[in-house]
Amino acid sequence: MHLRKAFIKKTGRTYLSIVQGYRDNNGKSKSKVIESLGYLDKLKEQYDDPVAHYTKIVDAMNKDRLEEKTVTVSINTDEQLERGAANRKNYGHVVFSKIYHELEIDRFLKNARRHENFKFNTDAIMRLLVYTRLLLPSSKRSSVLNKDRFFGNYRFTLDDVYNALTHFDAISQGLLKHLHTQVSQAYERQTGLVYYDVTNYYFEIDNQDELRRRGAEKNKRNDPIIQMGLLLDRNGLPISYKIFPGNTHDSQTLMPVLKQAKKDFGIGRIVVVADKALNSGDNIAYNTILGDGYIYSKSIRGGSKDFKAWVLDDAGYRQISDRYTAKSIVVPDAKTNVTTGLTASGRKAKTGVPLEQKWISYYSKRYALRAKHKRDEAIEKAIKMIKDPEKYKKAIDYGAAGYIKNFKVDKDTGEILSPKDILMLDLEKIAEDEKYDGYYAIATSELDANDADIIGAYHGLWRIEESFKVTKDVLGLRPIFLRTEEHINAHFLICFISLLIARVTELRLGGRYTIDKITETLRRVECSNIEQNLWLFDFADDVTDEMNEALGTDFGKKIMTLKDIRKNLGDTKKN
Repeated sequence: MHLRKAFIKKTGRTYLSIVQGYRDNNGKSKSKVIESLGYLDKLKEQYDDPVAHYTKIVDAMNKDRLEEKTVTVSINTDEQLERGAANRKNYGHVVFSKIYHELEIDRFLKNARRHENFKFNTDAIMRLLVYTRLLLPSSKRSSVLNKDRFFGNYRFTLDDVYNALTHFDAISQGLLKHLHTQVSQAYERQTGLVYYDVTNYYFEIDNQDELRRRGAEKNKRNDPIIQMGLLLDRNGLPISYKIFPGNTHDSQTLMPVLKQAKKDFGIGRIVVVADKALNSGDNIAYNTILGDGYIYSKSIRGGSKDFKAWVLDDAGYRQISDRYTAKSIVVPDAKTNVTTGLTASGRKAKTGVPLEQKWISYYSKRYALRAKHKRDEAIEKAIKMIKDPEKYKKAIDYGAAGYIKNFKVDKDTGEILSPKDILMLDLEKIAEDEKYDGYYAIATSELDANDADIIGAYHGLWRIEESFKVTKDVLGLRPIFLRTEEHINAHFLICFISLLIARVTELRLGGRYTIDKITETLRRVECSNIEQNLWLFDFADDVTDEMNEALGTDFGKKIMTLKDIRKNLGDTKKN
């Protein structure tokens, strides 16, 4: 607050008032009259020096306000809102700002644009796109429309964002290298064991192109898709990703991702942990030739008769934990089919190559009960489909459909075809599946490793499965509405950075909260402008309390000044 001495030109008199200065939501300086005192010449009838008198009063008011940390808000109930003003903002993004700047993404982007003739700030665009992806996932257009929901100066247009996407695509590999270096230094990243898997993301479009192709979409949709391979470290932190045309088979994605990662990041020997979809002869040969290792899930139902018999034979199983029994065998001449070229018809020519491999079979009663429960649900659904096939236009439940004899589906549309023969339960398939409830098998190159360690490493795959779930359900990566390959790749880069920041936040909180819970909490940490520079908060919980401990935030205050909010956000940028 200060004493204003306003000279009124019309009367030639000076008017005194106590005024408080503040900045509005757009950063413009404004002031509000706290108390009107009167004309200076009239006040001289009461005080020898009115200016000195009221200056002391204002100083005392400021001192009392600072010492007592209290504010008095006077609200006129007839006062109108300023039209179009962003009177409510998110403050939870202060956490993501801290991680973003600790990873020095801002520094990398500023260096990358030095020789570019951009009029827009690529760092500001990236920050906004990451914050909205984590807290308000939406289109790029909606992100720009929502930019006033966050504190900061985001002075750019939608066209600037699209131009920045092209730039982000061009620097994506360099940025991934930078992130790997930062994570390795800050969190002692270990790449001796990595997790890899593939998923796909759909586009709500009719026509395919070279990248967006129809393929085996995870939810059986018929839309064109893109495949994405994702590599995680042992802590579940993303290392790298790569996108592929939608018709690329899962097993064909591993080698390009590993080759790129080893080249760009200088990674030494890797033991890759992956599901059975990646367990191909070509991938095993690639791992072996490079001197790397693998831990792959091995299909039991698709295995040989001898392998199935070995798995189901009780001999050799031993208790390795309170959850599992297991046994293993080293097979000196296990065969794997490796591609050697193409046949005259254009198909891949395969040759069986012998190699030494360790097989591990393990059994869990809990998993057996879960498998039985899921199968019972599928059988119940299958019975309903048999009784009233006309009710089901599409095979939305392929598990149930698999237990119905004479059941046929159009491969292109997914529509159920009218049966030519009587539909009935496939009791033989049900009985066959029941044999393997609770049994799992692993094939590995790590012949001397402890069985329990191999099983434990394999179970870490849940992290990558959860990461895919996060990208789809929390980050809203799909459906994708961008058209050009450059923009699509930039979209995946932004989602990768968002996932990394979310995972780091999760790690810093000791893994006690899921990413879904973290983002839900930070989405609710919002504040409303109630008076001048004062912002009122209305949410805090146990997650925000732990963030205060682990990340040095100050969540939980009921009122903060705009000055303090800006200072806190500024502090996140100091490395």
